[in-house]
Amino acid sequence: MPHEKVLRIGIAGLGTVAQGLLTLLVENAERITRQAGMPIEVVRIASRSMKPKVDIGEALFDTALESLLHDDVDVVVELMGGSDAAHELISSALIRGKPIVTANKAVLAEYGNEWFNGNATVGIEAAVAGGIPIVSILKNGLSGNRIDWLVGIINGTCNYILTAMDEQGTSFASALAKAQELGYAEADPGFDVDGVDAAQKLALLAALAFDIPVSMDDMYIEGISGVTVEDLRYARELGFRIRHVGIARRNEEKFETRVHPSLIPATDLVGDVSGVANAVIVGANAIGSVLLVGPGAGGLPTASAVLSDLIEIARGTCQRLRTGQNEGIRTAITATESRYYLNIPAVDRPGVFGEIGDILRREGISIEAVIQKPEAMRRSDGEPWVPIVMVTERVVEASMDDALDQLSSLESVRGQIRRIRVADFDR
Repeated sequence: MPHEKVLRIGIAGLGTVAQGLLTLLVENAERITRQAGMPIEVVRIASRSMKPKVDIGEALFDTALESLLHDDVDVVVELMGGSDAAHELISSALIRGKPIVTANKAVLAEYGNEWFNGNATVGIEAAVAGGIPIVSILKNGLSGNRIDWLVGIINGTCNYILTAMDEQGTSFASALAKAQELGYAEADPGFDVDGVDAAQKLALLAALAFDIPVSMDDMYIEGISGVTVEDLRYARELGFRIRHVGIARRNEEKFETRVHPSLIPATDLVGDVSGVANAVIVGANAIGSVLLVGPGAGGLPTASAVLSDLIEIARGTCQRLRTGQNEGIRTAITATESRYYLNIPAVDRPGVFGEIGDILRREGISIEAVIQKPEAMRRSDGEPWVPIVMVTERVVEASMDDALDQLSSLESVRGQIRRIRVADFDR
C-alpha cells in the first residue's frame, strides 16, 4: 500500500557511518517503513568525492553543503565530522526549521548549548557510544529518576589498547600500532588516547543526566599513555582491571566530570568489557543502577543510532533537547574523593617503607592493600630499588597531591610515582 507521506533526508558526508546508513536504508527498508510509519528516502547527498556503495535511486549529488537546505529536504543528517562547517550547516538548517541528526560529538560539545534550548529538534543518539541507546535511556527511560552518577567506557580505541596490554602483555606502542592497523585508531591518535574524544562524550552525557550546560570547562582530562603493562599486571594481583572511563557525579548542588584511567574491581561487570566495546553504568534514585554494553563505534552500529533518531522524527516522537536548567557548578578534581593505586619506585633498604607510611599518615591517608615486588628489583646508580604497589582508602585528591609531592622528594624514591584512581561506582 503506497504511503502518502515520505521523510526526505539530505546527508552531509559519505564516510563509514553514512555508507552504513545507506546500507541499512536499503536492506531494512520494509521494517524501517513500518517502524517510522512512512518511507525514509534519501533525496540529496553533499560529498566532495565519494559515491554510495549501494544503489539509493535518484538522490541528487552535490559538493556544496548548502544544497541540503533545499525545500525538498525534511531532515539534514550531518555525518561529515569537524566543527566549523558542521556548525554552520546545523545552524542554517535549524534556522529554516529543519530537524538535524548528527553523530558529531565535537560540534555538539562545542556548540550544543546553542541548540539544546527546547526550540530545535536535534537527534544525537549516534554521538555517544553508537551501539548503546544511552541518549534515549537518559531522555526517556530514566526521565522520572534523579540521576546521581554515571560511569562510562566511552572510547573504543582506549579500551582496545588497554585490553591488549592487559591480556597479551604488549606495550602501549605496540597495542596502538595494532589498533591503527585495524582501523580502530587514527594516524594521529591523540584525540583518542589523550582522552579528548571521551571528554566530549562525557560533556554530552552529563548535560543530559543532570540538566546542566554542555561544557568541558573544569573537566579533568587524562589519557592512557602513562599506563604500563606493569600497572595492569599489579592491578590484576590486587583484584582490579584498568580501564579508561568518564565519570560524572552529582555532589549536592555541584557536579564533577572527569576522564582518566581507573582501577575497576574485577568482580564488576564493567571490568570485563574488552576490545572496542563501550559500556555505561547509570546510578539513579529509583532504579538503583543499570548497565548498558555494546559496540562503541563502527559504521553499522553508529548508523543504527542515526536511524533510530530518524524514525523518532518520522513518528513525531523525537523530544527537543533542553539542558542547562541547573547552573552546573563544577567540583574541581582536587576536591574529589577516590581510592588510589600508587606504584612507588623505592630503594630496597630498611626503613624506606616506614618513611613512605609516615608521609601518608600525616596526610590522613590509610593503606588498604600493599604488595612489594622483590622479584622486580632493578638498579639505579648502583643501588637496588623495587616497586612498592598499594591501594589506599578514600581520600580527597588535594591530600593525595600533597603526599605525592612529599614522597617524590624523598631520597629513597627513584623515578616517577604512578597514580591511578579507583572507580567506586556507588560512592
